[in-house]
Amino acid sequence: MQFDDEVDTRLRQTVFGDESLLHKFTDAAGDLAVNLVVGTIILVLTLWASAWLSRVTRNALGRLPGRHAPDLTLQTFVASLVRYVILVIGFVAVLQQLGVKTTSIVAVLGAASLAIGLALQGALSNVAAGVMILLFRPYRVGDVIETGGRKGTVRALDLVITELATADNLKIVIPNNKVFGDVIVNHSHHESRRVDVTFRVLTSADLAAIMAGIQARAVANPLVLQAPAPSTSVAALGESWVEVEVQAWTRRQDHGTVQADLLLAAKLLGAGKPEDLPPLPEASVSPEPAPGPKAGRRSLRSRPKA
Repeated sequence: MQFDDEVDTRLRQTVFGDESLLHKFTDAAGDLAVNLVVGTIILVLTLWASAWLSRVTRNALGRLPGRHAPDLTLQTFVASLVRYVILVIGFVAVLQQLGVKTTSIVAVLGAASLAIGLALQGALSNVAAGVMILLFRPYRVGDVIETGGRKGTVRALDLVITELATADNLKIVIPNNKVFGDVIVNHSHHESRRVDVTFRVLTSADLAAIMAGIQARAVANPLVLQAPAPSTSVAALGESWVEVEVQAWTRRQDHGTVQADLLLAAKLLGAGKPEDLPPLPEASVSPEPAPGPKAGRRSLRSRPKA
């Protein structure tokens, strides 16, 4: 019987060691269970908070009034950024709760971010330029712009590229960093534009009659705004010619029609054939902007040459 007790005691010492080791093992298991429960709670709260704050951010940006409201793409980007920041903070908190040192985690994340940034610096520059374009909005989808020697209608705009459709229906894809780093000419920003038509008249022709005829043609055109009124003036002189310039304000969608009409009228009047002038174009169905010097002054900020 005494032999059995000795065997049992030695077995306990072999398997469990002394009682203090057993207590340490029990305490460690209890702490691990508590940390797992707390970590699970933090993880669940992190997932809920990231989704909720992302939704709140998107709704808040969407409720900004009028021109201050950011583009839908920018709303999505900012909402996603908020969500991922909350997720990273939550995951770091969970690992810290489980006993992992956060300094090593931050070091690893920093090194990984640097490596990814160096590998994707071109793509990240496009994203940064896309954010600036969506924030400052030099153009919108549907505007006619000119940039990098290309002109077309903006069909799509996201964080990486801008897609244009040219007048002959070609698709042009431009990286956003090239667009934002170049001069952008927006032909659709202002409601009205000025048409500038310049032509030469021989000194042997009746200059006064030609200038009066082209001025009357511009005034009679229903697509031309009467405030500011059209003007005709001598722009330059040569030994055998006089350069005449006609300026007329029109709505942006009628710019090409008015320009073509004035060019044809100048050609026919300079050739001495006013009877061959075509009929005046008909006015558009869409309402004309309210006349007045204000419209002209607003458009004087941008004077694209014809």
